[in-house]
Formats: sequence, C-alpha cells, structure tokens
Amino acid sequence: MENSTMSDNKNEKKKPGTRQWVYAMLACILCILFVIWTGYWGVLILIPVFVDIYITKKIPWGGWRNAKNPLLRKILDWVDAILFALVGVWIINTFFFQNYQIPSSSLEKSLLVGDFLCVSKVSYGARSPMTPFSLPLMQHTFPIFGFKSYLEKPQLDYKRFAGTGHIERGDIVVFNYPSGDTVATNIQDQDYYVLCKDAARLGGRDHVWSNKQTYGDIVYRPVDRRENYVKRCIGLPGETIELRNDTTFIDGKTIENPENIQYSYIVQTDGTMIAPQIFEDLGISKEDQAKINAEDISKADSTVVSMLGLKQKNGNAGLLYKSIFLTSKKKAELASKPYILNIMKQNEYLNRFYKMENQTYIPVLYPITYDQPCGFGDFPKIWIPKRGETIKFDTNVDYKVAAYIRCIKNYENNDFDYRDGKVFINGQQADSYTFKLDYYFMMGDNRDNSADSRVWGFVPEDHIVGKPLFIWLSLDKDKGWFSGKIRWNRLFTTGNKK
Repeated sequence: MENSTMSDNKNEKKKPGTRQWVYAMLACILCILFVIWTGYWGVLILIPVFVDIYITKKIPWGGWRNAKNPLLRKILDWVDAILFALVGVWIINTFFFQNYQIPSSSLEKSLLVGDFLCVSKVSYGARSPMTPFSLPLMQHTFPIFGFKSYLEKPQLDYKRFAGTGHIERGDIVVFNYPSGDTVATNIQDQDYYVLCKDAARLGGRDHVWSNKQTYGDIVYRPVDRRENYVKRCIGLPGETIELRNDTTFIDGKTIENPENIQYSYIVQTDGTMIAPQIFEDLGISKEDQAKINAEDISKADSTVVSMLGLKQKNGNAGLLYKSIFLTSKKKAELASKPYILNIMKQNEYLNRFYKMENQTYIPVLYPITYDQPCGFGDFPKIWIPKRGETIKFDTNVDYKVAAYIRCIKNYENNDFDYRDGKVFINGQQADSYTFKLDYYFMMGDNRDNSADSRVWGFVPEDHIVGKPLFIWLSLDKDKGWFSGKIRWNRLFTTGNKK
C-alpha cells in the first residue's frame, strides 16, 4: 500500500508555483511586445509553447535530462547550453546591439583604430533579417576555413522596425559598405569598381574576372553580409552637397566641421629634422608616420618656392615634410616649434603645384565612370536621392546616368539600360525616375585619408546598421600590454563624438 502511494505521488505532476507563472507571463508579454514592434505575427505561436514549458507541461521539453546514461546527459546539457547561447546572441545581434571594431584611421581623432564599439540597432530601427540563415558573430566568412558563414537563399525583402530616432547630420553611423556587393576575394580591402577602373587599359572588368591569380574569385554578397563601415553622416536625403577648398557646402551653405576633423599637411622646417618623438607626441600613429616623407628643398629656386607658397630663411628653403595628418589643435602645437617655417594644407600645396606645372587634375571621385576635372580638396556638386522624389533625364543625361545608375539598378533592383542617349528602365523608355529609398552621404573625419562617399557614392537606407553608443574597449596597437596598450581614458566614453 505504501509503495503504491509513493508511485502515485511520483507520477503526479508537480503543480506550477508562483515563479513558473511569473516566468510564463513575462515570456508571453515580451513575445507580444516583440510582435507589436516587428509586425511578425507568426511569433505569437511561441505563446502556447511558453505556457506549456512553465505551466501545463504536456510536452517533456527537458525529457533528455532523465536519460540514464550520464555521458549522454552531460553531452545534451552542453548542446542545450550552446544552442540557447547561440539563439540569444543571434537575437541580440540582429535586433538590439552589435559589437564593432574600428579597423582604419578614417575617423581619427574622433574614433581611433582599436576602439571597440557597442552599436545600437534600436537607435535608427533594427532591420529585419535579410539573410536569415547565417552564423552569429560572423559577417560573411567562417574564420580559418574561409567558406561562407551564411546561406544565400532565401533572401527576404528589406524592412526596418520602429527606432528611437533618425539619422541626423553629424551622426557617426555604422553601415554595410555599398560597393561591397561585389568583391575580389584576393584583394578584399579594395573597392571592386575602382579595381575595374584602374584596369581599364587592360580590359577593365573582363581583365579582373579572368585574372584569378591576382584578383581571385569575384563573389557577390547580400546587403546585410557586406563589410561593416563606420563614417560620419554629412549629407541627408534631398540635399545637395559640394566641397570647395576643403569646405563642405550643403544646399549652398557652409556647415560646421566636426571638432576633431584633420587634414593632411605639408610642413616646412628650416632644415631641422623632426624627431619621431614629436610625431608620437602629436598623436600620429606609426601607420600614419610611415606615410610621412621628407624632401630636401634647401637649394630650390626662389621663384618655385614662392609659387608653391613656401618660405625661405636666409635663402634656404630647408626640409619639406609631406602627408602629416593633424587636427587644428595639433597643427597649432607643431607650428609653435621654433624650427617650423610653414605649415600648409597638402591640398593647397598640390593645387599650386598643378597650376605651376599647367596640369589638370582628374581624381577618382564618384561617379567614377564620369571623369570630372577638379581641384584637390574639391568634390563637384551632387544631389542626394530622397524617397518619393523624382529625377528627370532631360539635361546632362550622361552625368545623371553615371551618378544614379547604382541607386536605380543595384539598390532598387530595376533593369537599367542607357543607349543612344536614352534611358530604359525595366524595358521601357523613361524620362524620369522616382526613388524608393532614402540615401545618405558619409565622410570620414580624417578627410585626406578616408575612402568614403566621395569615392563610392551614396549609402542607401537599407544598408544602415546602427549608431555607436559607447566605446567598451580601446587598444593601441602601437603599444604593449604593460606600456599603455589599453586606453583607459576612452573606456565607456560616447561612441558618437561630435
């Protein structure tokens, strides 16, 4: 009788306590809030699952914990923990926050190489997964083995959930690199379209595709699997942007520069060599120090020296240092040295040099298929597309096609053809086009050492990842662990420095 009672008690299901009810209600509320935020109504199917896990317990969700084999039980414990962690990381990484490390000096001195950022996806609204089947914490390639970390299909349409704000001018923004849709696997750090332009004399695109030994395989990457970039938003949808003599104009009016903007300068000394310690004291990284070169111009012709805007002391022009990246504060600090004769923006120096040599400068600027002579430090006027606004192909059609073909064809997925001076969109002749997306113009604070919208064009709204919140770690690659590698003064400071 006693045994029978014990057996009945063992088989009787334990009634849920207060804690289980609280957990069930909390899980259901979070599920409903997520559905309201995203519009993914199918997620509501999880509510009966949560109710069963915590309350009714009709399905033995953790039945494997009763396995008699202790080794099997231990293995399944680990599998359960790993799967739970991966799902949690995927949800956080997709909808809320993402880690990002600053890889280059394009935003010096606002953000430094080695800064680790916590990027908020809620600030501008998280994107729905566009490539849903991908491994968390891997952007596009599995480490070491080198194969894709995602499945190309299915590809879902772009959708952005409600955010806490919108992109404003001056915001530092993390986004997927627009020109990263096509990549030469052997030279992934260089823009594919610039590679094709540089190879124009050898056959352009055909040369790049056929020369696998140099360029590797040419691969396509979906929007959300393209490299993450970080720049500062300078131009907003519907605005017209232009640069003249390193000054930025929006709709014809100058805008305020970021506090830590820096340019490349030429520095003329009286013949005194600048010690490496001086560059280090100025905060110039070893990588940027390697770009500095000095030229002896002591015996240069006085007329040439004058035309280049340089100075002489007792008939001696001294030494000329090029490619020194400085903020206005660091420029003033260097100018105070007694052996400094002159400090000039390198763009101004180059403009003087080209004028003296009677040469025309044709830079690689967007659109790179449309050559436009201009000065150093300039960027020709261009209108930034805005959702719902229309561009007409009535005048200057060659330029408009070059400037907006990527937006219409690559980003908004239309068939586009231009022949005999006429535009054809989706097989029909068109004299205008209305944009479906907003676009942004991004630039680096290190103006003369930044590959940005001046080269690869606009950033479509579906490429926007998020907004840096704060720096949670900062490592100086030029220093050792016991000699200042961790920049303690940067930890937990804002990641959106103005």
